[in-house]
Amino acid sequence: MNIAVFPGSFDPITNGHVDLVNRALPLFDKIYVAVGVNQAKQVLFPLEKRLEWLHKVFGQEPKIVIDTFEGLTVNYAAAKDARFLIRGLRNASDFDYEKTISQLNHIIGKDLETLFYISQPSYSHISSTIVKEIIKGKGNVAPFVPEVIAAEINKSFNIPS
Repeated sequence: MNIAVFPGSFDPITNGHVDLVNRALPLFDKIYVAVGVNQAKQVLFPLEKRLEWLHKVFGQEPKIVIDTFEGLTVNYAAAKDARFLIRGLRNASDFDYEKTISQLNHIIGKDLETLFYISQPSYSHISSTIVKEIIKGKGNVAPFVPEVIAAEINKSFNIPS
């Protein structure tokens, strides 16, 4: 069975994340979309909300499992019998960072392979960090996150749509 893990904070999930998962689906029997919990990382949305959103976006796809984990991604992948990690690359800075992490994961994770997806041009400017800044500045996030999530965010932050 080909199993992959797509780890992230998904704070919030973006259209770029959704695109990466949808593009990876044909290659795998199962994809764990897993929220990494890092107590030291400042998040805008609580874990429960991020999981709820992931279920709303991917809940109808039988090959996707929504989950959480703490600690090293390689340990989580091993526990799920995953041989692959899915990562997105938006630009050269992403590549430099992700290449280093991939090489370390390959060593620590006993041949865990990382598959890199180049972001579609229409999503290459989107990151959760930028979306959070837009939210904090009371900007409409509809162009950047799934529709069902945009409506909820805009409503809860009193952002005009």
